[in-house]
This record gives sequence, structure tokens and C-alpha cells, in this order.
Amino acid sequence: MRLFHRRPAKTPVAAAAFDEGLALHRQGRLSEAEQLYRAVAEPDANYPHAVYNLGLVKLQRGELDAAVPLLRQAVAANSELAEAHNALAVALGRLARYDEAVAHFEQAVAARPDFAEAHCNLATALQPFGRHQEALAHFERALAISPDFAEAHHGRAAVLTTLGDLAAARLALERAIELAPRKAEFYRSLAESKLFTADNPHLAAIEALARDAASLPASEQVYLHFALGKVYADLGRHDAAFAHLLEGNALKRKEIVYDEAAVLERLVATQDLFTAEVISERRGLGDPSSVPVFVIGMPRSGTSLVEQILASHPQVHGAGELNDFEAAVATLAEMSGTPADVGGEELRRIGGRYLERLSAAAPAAARVTDKMPANFRYAGLIHLALPNARIIHTRRDSVDTCMSCFASLFGGDQPFAYDLAELGRYYRGYAGLMEHWRQVLPPEVMLEVRYEELVADFAPQARRIVAHCGLDWDESCLDFHNTRRPVRTASAVQVRQPIYRSSVGRAAPYRHRLRSLLDALDGA
Repeated sequence: MRLFHRRPAKTPVAAAAFDEGLALHRQGRLSEAEQLYRAVAEPDANYPHAVYNLGLVKLQRGELDAAVPLLRQAVAANSELAEAHNALAVALGRLARYDEAVAHFEQAVAARPDFAEAHCNLATALQPFGRHQEALAHFERALAISPDFAEAHHGRAAVLTTLGDLAAARLALERAIELAPRKAEFYRSLAESKLFTADNPHLAAIEALARDAASLPASEQVYLHFALGKVYADLGRHDAAFAHLLEGNALKRKEIVYDEAAVLERLVATQDLFTAEVISERRGLGDPSSVPVFVIGMPRSGTSLVEQILASHPQVHGAGELNDFEAAVATLAEMSGTPADVGGEELRRIGGRYLERLSAAAPAAARVTDKMPANFRYAGLIHLALPNARIIHTRRDSVDTCMSCFASLFGGDQPFAYDLAELGRYYRGYAGLMEHWRQVLPPEVMLEVRYEELVADFAPQARRIVAHCGLDWDESCLDFHNTRRPVRTASAVQVRQPIYRSSVGRAAPYRHRLRSLLDALDGA
């Protein structure tokens, strides 16, 4: 995001203050720049360029609640200020106000059709809404405007991976690296896209960058360590791989706000709220639809594979990871303190609101899958609000699951995953809650699928999964890797491959270094 140069001010003094603020801003002296911008903006609220630069200071500091009103003020003063729409959208996106963010990115490109950065940002913002083809078009528009825009090549690679065009995605990643050879994020994406071999031409470049890692921003160091963790694991250099994973996870953990005690307490408290008596008394009161299929479990436990099998069935739409049930939980919290107080009308309302999103995505589908793994926390409420929905719980060896999580860079969505002891304790909390659901849910509601059994005896297990959803068998489910559909998870590359067993025993080469994890898992 670029700063604005001086625009005509009412007085020479204001113009001089703006110029001085601009110079300080470029030097990274944000507090001093802020004071000067305020000296211009506060007496002249119609000076949108000063207000915009002031909002940019707040955005750069991460003060999003302060940035948003300033940037709104800038676009209100001049709706054609494309850069202000773009910056406002960035701030809104970081606040998870995604609908508003998309709207302002769209206004930015409408005001300035040649604004490559805004096209790139809009493309990224569209993907969580499943608008992948539109996203691809905006990335390509950004590259038509600016062919050497490395971030747009990288973004284009991400959407091509989602759409299953892996060969084109790798070419786009290689072009991004060629344009920005010190961008560690790009190497990490390339490492995740394929199996590295010793003769890979990018290996030397990654290692050279690692020797100069201290010169990189902390966020780029995280990407670099995770890239090397994957690369060295591919090469069988497990000690080196684990050393980099430790470094990368430690750096990432410093960025994460995670109240472990509160999270684990909620997992235990859920068991007290959704007792067998509550489930029995309220069973059958919710929305009767049989459309939803929830695939739940820990991350990296096989949820993407199970969804891909189902999505290969002609009567099933794979919706991916949806956040909609979070909204249902919020609705419940607003209505009353405990599930025991919720009546049938309220349960039907929760189920109905959730179904609106699914119906919009695939109105003709007999079943729609939601593979948000963390929905394991809400299995009891899912059953009460949608008593005919089916739940599939994927389970994988606990140490393999945790090691796969530790080797994955999730972002902020899995805050428990960046410390081995915290990861093990979270797994224990998850396992305890899942044991509770086994005890209190009717047996026909939830199917348990063991990942190791699925890959070892694939066809019979796939048939179990399809039958649990009340569907007739279809042979296309065996060719799941050929199903062309968007997949936006860490397993987007893996689910395009035929069934393989190499992930069984994933943690074995590292087990002697996992004492803190093993101690935390003890009893899980």
C-alpha cells in the first residue's frame, strides 16, 4: 500500500507538516508521522489524503479498530480514492469482516481498473467464499497490468492448487520465486506442492536463504523454517527437518494469542452441558433435513480424504471447511445459558439458519459435506439442531496426527499446534470430548473411521462411509483423486493422488525427539 504525496492544503503550514510526516513515515518513524498527519487532518477533515496516511499508520501498527474509522473517513471524503478502499478492505479482512472487505476491494478496482494490488487482494478475499474462478480472473488481471507482480503469481498458484491444476500451480510458483528469490513464503508453498529430491534446483537457493535468515522479517523466517522442515523430510534428513520445525513453530508461537486453560476448560465444560439426559430429551426437535454431513476430527487426521471420497459421489457436494456452525453456537449463547433450556423452535431455527448456506452452495445435492474438523466441539448441538444429519469422525494415530500438525503452518486457525506440549494436551482434550460423544449420541449418528484402516482396506471402508450417509454406492468414489472440485485445505495436493500409505507411521523418524508431546499425550 502506497503513501500519498502532498495534495493541495488550505495553508502552506499544513502542506509543510504533511510533507514532513510523509518523510518520517517512509523512514518508519510512525509515531512522529502520526502527530504531523493529525496536525493536518484534524482541523481539515476534508483532506482525505492526510486522513488516509494516518489510517495507514494505524494499519501498519496493527491498530485495526483505530484504522477502520480513519479509512472510512477517507473514502467518505473521496469515494474515488481507490487506495483508501484497498487499505480499508485490508483492515476489515484482518478483523474477519470478509463481506465488507470484498465490497471495498471491488470499489477499489472499480475506481481504478489498473490497480494491480487491489485486483490481487480481491482475488485472495474471494476464495473463502468459493468464488475461485472469479479469483483466478482477478489474479490474471493483476498480471496483465503488472506481469512481474510476484505476489500475484503466488496467489494465482494458490487458486490453481485449489482447483486441482497442480502443474500450472508449480509453474506459477517458480515464476514467483524467480521474481522474488528472497521471499521465503514462496519456497514454503513450492515445498508443499511436490516431493523434493536432492537435485531440485531450488534446494540450493533455500539453503542459501537459510544462511542469511537473520536478515529476514520474523514472519518470513517462519515460512523458511517450515519450508526446510518439509524439504529435509522429503530428503530423509529427519534430524535437520525436525530442527527447522522446532525453530519455525517457536517463532510462530510467539505471534499467537492462545489461552490454553480456557480452551481446555471449554472442552470439559461441553461434556457437562450436553449430558445423555439433555440429548435424549431434545432428540428429534431440530430441523429434519438429512442434507448435512459433518466430517470432524483433529486437523491432519484424514478429514479431507473422507470428504473427497464423498464429494466424488454424484449426489454429494463437498463444501469444504465452513464456519457456519460457529454462528449457531453464538445463537445458542444469545438465547440461554445451557442446552437444557433450549426448546424445539430454537433448535429448528439454529438448524435452519445453518442449512441456508448449504442450500445456496448446492441446492440440488442430496448431501452436502462440511469438513470443518473443529466441529467436533459441537457434535451434541449438531445432533440436536439437525437430528438427521450424519457425522463422520476420522481418527488417526495420536502421535502421527500431532506430528503432522506440528509440521503444518496453519496460520492462526489452530493456535494449539505450535508447541508440542500444548498440542499433546489439546489432543487429550479432544479425545476426552470424543469419548463423551460416543457415550451420549445415538449409535447411528456418528461413524468412526480410522485413517489407518481406510488406507489399508480402502474399498470396504469407502463403502461404509457412503452407506452411513444413506446413499447407494457409486464406483466413482474409488477414483476420488480424479474428482475436479475446489479443495482449500492443507491436504489440497494429497487428495489429488491415489490412495497411499506413506503417512502411516509419520512420526516414527522423530519419536526420540517427541518426549514433551508423548508426556502430554499420556493417557489419550
